[in-house]
Amino acid sequence: MSTQRGRPKKYDPQTALQAAGGVFWAQGFSGTSLDDLSAAMGMNRPSIYRAFGDKEAVYRLALAQFTRQMEEGFNHTVLQETDFREGLRRFYRAALEVYSSGEAALGCMVMCTAPAASITHLDVQSDLLEVIEQLDRRILKRVELAVDQGQLSAIVDAKSLSKLIQAVLHSLAIRARAGESKTSLRRFADAAILTILGKT
Repeated sequence: MSTQRGRPKKYDPQTALQAAGGVFWAQGFSGTSLDDLSAAMGMNRPSIYRAFGDKEAVYRLALAQFTRQMEEGFNHTVLQETDFREGLRRFYRAALEVYSSGEAALGCMVMCTAPAASITHLDVQSDLLEVIEQLDRRILKRVELAVDQGQLSAIVDAKSLSKLIQAVLHSLAIRARAGESKTSLRRFADAAILTILGKT
């Protein structure tokens, strides 16, 4: 019977990444120092390097964690709701709750921090494009199902419509970070659905 040797881990990786993500979300990639991460994660620099890698590696892992959380929100709204318009309304509202949580509305961690970091960090640029394209694909599948079910006109350009639906999400994120009220953004989201998809 083997016995595990060495000192036990004194941190939970997911909790540590959540803390790191909060700093990156608020301050951006370039505005976050290793000292900031060390303080937030409760780990010294060598421990961070051993567990996660350098600053960019920590950032990319935190982005992936946030993306998974948003995917869960998509699954529990757009995919679970039989009516596409209602599912989309619920998804936008759930996203707004995330974008406006905390003392300050920070918008979307991905869309409000990754574009700037992607200019000089090509791996981050690749991550950003993958997040965008993955959501495009998931929305497209739901749009095509809505067309098959007669909820949307069969003449719609499904791919362009899917990108437009995601574009509204990006706008909500940026407007939330800029300080626009949640009430105003909810009205905007509802109006966007009506404008893009029309009435049932």
